Amino acid sequence: MQSEFKINDQSIAYTVQGDGQPVLMLHGFPQTQAMWNTIAPLLSNEFTVVTADLRGYGASSKPENMEEMSFRHMAADQIGLMSHLGFESFHLVGHDRGARTAYRLVLDKPNTVLSLTLMDIVPTHFLLNQLTHDVARDYYHWFFLAQTAPFPEKLIAHDPDAFFERCLAGWGGSMDGFDGIACAAYRQAWRDPDCIRSMCNDYRATIDIDYPLDALDLKNKVNTPAMVLYGSEGVMAKAYDISNTWVGLLRNMQCFPIPGGHFFPDTAPEKTAQALKKFLKSI
Repeated sequence: MQSEFKINDQSIAYTVQGDGQPVLMLHGFPQTQAMWNTIAPLLSNEFTVVTADLRGYGASSKPENMEEMSFRHMAADQIGLMSHLGFESFHLVGHDRGARTAYRLVLDKPNTVLSLTLMDIVPTHFLLNQLTHDVARDYYHWFFLAQTAPFPEKLIAHDPDAFFERCLAGWGGSMDGFDGIACAAYRQAWRDPDCIRSMCNDYRATIDIDYPLDALDLKNKVNTPAMVLYGSEGVMAKAYDISNTWVGLLRNMQCFPIPGGHFFPDTAPEKTAQALKKFLKSI
């Protein structure tokens, strides 16, 4: 059953299931915690699984200001949520924006994280600092969403389903294999004008706030045991040696492909859960 926790003038929607060591799972753009609908139950027989909507997404509150959508703010919400649930340390899993939030969380509060799993991202600073034409074309939304308000908001609001479903299908995959219940939750969320605004502010904050913060932390290696998973057919896998992009930042890392594109947790949930369970049980 979904619950609500108020922190930092925000309301964070979350769900808890299972028993055992705590695992916090964070979704990405343009999704909600519903992306873990299949994976969370596969872990809950051995772990306490917490899934949460990031601020600005899903059923969580939607800050009005761009500055409030930085990864640092998102991470602080989740630390507060886990403390509220009685977990001062926990395993941390993130996909896409949730993975970038997770990376900022472990940089800011390393002692709270037992293990770190990042799904289908390269470091934010690396991507923006060494942007190639091919990646810019495929990841154009980073720069479209970051345009001055309300330009992208108005264009997206004309047909949110068309825009966001193009995102889901466009990065090394298709809509085939997505869970229908999860997709219904995604659509309900992204049809909300406040959610559209928050997602745009997420990407604005990445350039204006998160990129400079990451630049300051380039020499700070994460010692927490880490696993990087990526879609074997996704844009990132085609553009980069993903493991190599993280070598200088994650001191204790393993890296594996999962069949599919960027949204492999949606389209290959069993294989994703298997990789997660193996890694988490090794810690």
